[in-house]
Amino acid sequence: MSTPIHVFARWKVKEGNMPVVVELLKVVHTRTRQEKGNLFYKIHQSQADANTLILFEGYENEAAQKAHVNAEHFIKVVVEQIVPLLEEREVTLATPIDGLT
Repeated sequence: MSTPIHVFARWKVKEGNMPVVVELLKVVHTRTRQEKGNLFYKIHQSQADANTLILFEGYENEAAQKAHVNAEHFIKVVVEQIVPLLEEREVTLATPIDGLT
């Protein structure tokens, strides 16, 4: 049995760039949901800071998560287009604790 991997990413978007980032995320969301091994891809906006996004992603296992970050759409859209529009980017990989999720 493989262990699911969840990703918690916090992106602080540079002032004025949120509309562009949201449009690009629409593409990433659609393509990621089509990936084999993706369980979910949810995007949230912080209530405390409108320029902060929280991404919550789920993958069947580590191999599926690694395939995601190596996918063409991830590199071309996230790495090449979105990351330059961010002030900060923090990514945490986690595994669910049985009985507590």
